[in-house]
Amino acid sequence: MKGIVLAAGRGSRLNELTEVKPKPLVRLAGKTLFEWQLAAMHKAGIKDITVMTGYQGQAFTNFNVKRIHNPSWSSSNMVRTLMCADALLSDSTCIVSYGDIVYHPDIVSKLLVSEGNITISYDKDWLGLWSLRFDNPLDDAETFLEREGVLVDIGRKTSQLPQISGQYMGLLKINPTGWAHIKNIIEFEGQHVCDKLDMTALLQRLLEKKVLINTVRINGRWLEVDNQTDLKLYQKKIGDNKNWRHDWRW
Repeated sequence: MKGIVLAAGRGSRLNELTEVKPKPLVRLAGKTLFEWQLAAMHKAGIKDITVMTGYQGQAFTNFNVKRIHNPSWSSSNMVRTLMCADALLSDSTCIVSYGDIVYHPDIVSKLLVSEGNITISYDKDWLGLWSLRFDNPLDDAETFLEREGVLVDIGRKTSQLPQISGQYMGLLKINPTGWAHIKNIIEFEGQHVCDKLDMTALLQRLLEKKVLINTVRINGRWLEVDNQTDLKLYQKKIGDNKNWRHDWRW
C-alpha cells in the first residue's frame, strides 16, 4: 500500500501564509499540515509516500518522500494532478489524500482494510464542524448520499439537509482496477474537461457510469483548512475543549 498527497495548489485563500510556500506547509497545532498527513500514514503502516507538487514544489525537498510535479498546476485542477501519478496508480493500491486536511491515523487504517476498487471516507458528524466554520453550513455543503456502504450521490449544491448524510473529507483509496475506471472517464470526457474537473465531479461521473464506489463512515477526528479563519478557529477549539470530537491528534 502506498500514499499520495495532492499538494499542487497554492491555497490563495490563506493569503500571505502561502506567499512563499504551498498550502500543506502551513502550520496547525505545532506541525505543518503535511507533517500531520505523513505521521498519520506512517502510523497506519504506509511508508512509501509520494507528494504531487505544483506551486513552490521545491519546498518539499526536505521531506523523505518521493515527488511528482504537475507542470500545468496553475491552469488545471486536482484531477489533472492525480493523472500525473498514472504509473503509480496503475501499479499499486494507494491511499490518496488532499493536501489541506489533517486526520487521525485510524481513518487511514479503516480505508486500508476496506473492500472495493474505489473507497472514500466521509464524516457523519460533519454538521457540527461546518456550523463552526460557516454562518450557514448549507452555503458550502454539497449532496452526499450513501446506502449500505455504497455511494449514491455526491457534489451537487443543495439547500436540503436530508440530502447530506455526511461530508466527503478528501481521503480515499484507489486500486489499479479503480484507477482504470477513472482513466476511462477522463478519456471519455477529454483532456480539456479533465483540466477543469474537481474530485467530487469525477466521482459523480463515475456513479453515472455505474462504477461502484464504496464508503467508509467516520465520526469526526479530521479537519479541512481553507483559510486563516479556519486555522484560528481550530487552534482555539483544541485549546478550549480537550474532548472536541474533531480533534485529529493522537
